[in-house]
Amino acid sequence: MRWLMLYARSRQVPVSAAAVILLASAVWAFARGGATGAPDAMDPTAFFVLAAGVAAGSVGFGGQDPALDRTAAIRWAPRRAAHAVLVGAVAGATLLAVQAVGPRFVPTEVVVRDSAGLVGLAALGAVLCGAHLAWTLPTAWLAFAVLVPPLPPSTVGKVVGWMTYPPGTAASTWTAAALLVIGGTLYAVSGPRR
Repeated sequence: MRWLMLYARSRQVPVSAAAVILLASAVWAFARGGATGAPDAMDPTAFFVLAAGVAAGSVGFGGQDPALDRTAAIRWAPRRAAHAVLVGAVAGATLLAVQAVGPRFVPTEVVVRDSAGLVGLAALGAVLCGAHLAWTLPTAWLAFAVLVPPLPPSTVGKVVGWMTYPPGTAASTWTAAALLVIGGTLYAVSGPRR
């Protein structure tokens, strides 16, 4: 159990958890009465909450000393994979908790799909840019998907704007799953960029 506490501290988990709790509290406080509460609602607030939760957790995708991580006599791949999955699960659970006590932003299926895809992007960001910049890919894709005018609802449009489509959109679901598998696998195997 001691190794888990040391791992959590070295990956800045307490600070990340505090940031996620603060974010959830702020969203709950400001969004009361703002969302429609409809079961099929697609409020963009949800996408920002998920991306911010993943970004807060992704700062821990690397330790304080990358050389020490690479020379440690433990198997990093399962720990990295578990860490990435846990970041996505916490981001999704945070949004679901806010929706349970406040307004409903998006259906549960969208929360699961988007948190999985965003954590895959963050893991890929850690591999390509380093752990300190792992947040850049999910944030950039979110900005593109939300701020750029929507593409036509073709397959390409559903792939590019995967996080904004309703549940049951096959291209969006497959895109999120591919991002999770590719980003998670690359991160688990190679770790963050130095």
